[in-house]
Amino acid sequence: MVLYHAWKSSASRRVRFFLEEKGLDYVAHEIDLSRQEQHQPAFLKVNPLGVVPALIHDGRALHESGTICEYLEAVCPEPQLCPTDPYDLAQMRNWVRYVDGLIGNLIRFNWRYTIQDRAAKLSESELQALLEKIPSAERREAWLRVARNPYTAEELDEARDNLVAMLDRMEEMMVDGWLVRGGFSLADIAVAPFVKRISEEIAPDELLQEKRPKVTDWWARLQSRPAYIRARFDPFLSVEPDPSQ
Repeated sequence: MVLYHAWKSSASRRVRFFLEEKGLDYVAHEIDLSRQEQHQPAFLKVNPLGVVPALIHDGRALHESGTICEYLEAVCPEPQLCPTDPYDLAQMRNWVRYVDGLIGNLIRFNWRYTIQDRAAKLSESELQALLEKIPSAERREAWLRVARNPYTAEELDEARDNLVAMLDRMEEMMVDGWLVRGGFSLADIAVAPFVKRISEEIAPDELLQEKRPKVTDWWARLQSRPAYIRARFDPFLSVEPDPSQ
């Protein structure tokens, strides 16, 4: 089992967390996103979409983090991380789908903090050469946007509000301390990378006991899990962000 991943990628964190909870042995290959290794021919042979993570198992490649996790549940069912009750399983999948729909909000902060300055300095020819290597039309559009029309403060505020709304949804729907009935599951794993980012630099003042006690307790218990620690959710930023930006 081989995992191609990036340490700060939210989708990669999801799969690493799932693998560690399963206790599965795997070989990890880091893809350096800052050097655009995800767009190099060697990786495109693994995932033609040019995004991480990707998993190779028994010589066959899979991508999309939710799909990878459900595949791992099917081939390695113990310990159980997906509900067997049809309704609870549907609820879990709804959480995964909901979180995946929020990724664009997270990307606004990712790019603002990591590549905006570098992208803005590219000449037109350099930018065009970079865009030609990106197989995904959506990612090409994102690169063009951040290079020539950076996200405004209003757009970042909107993204922050959307992510904080996720915390409210979690607070409302928590069942016996977890996101779906029956205990810890892929739903909790899927949400964890987003909560990590919110708690450390996007809106840390929103994850307080007096504001959202259920989510705050959930987050403390989740971070204490050995698999979470082994999955390495290191800080996204090496320095504290300027709150005025």
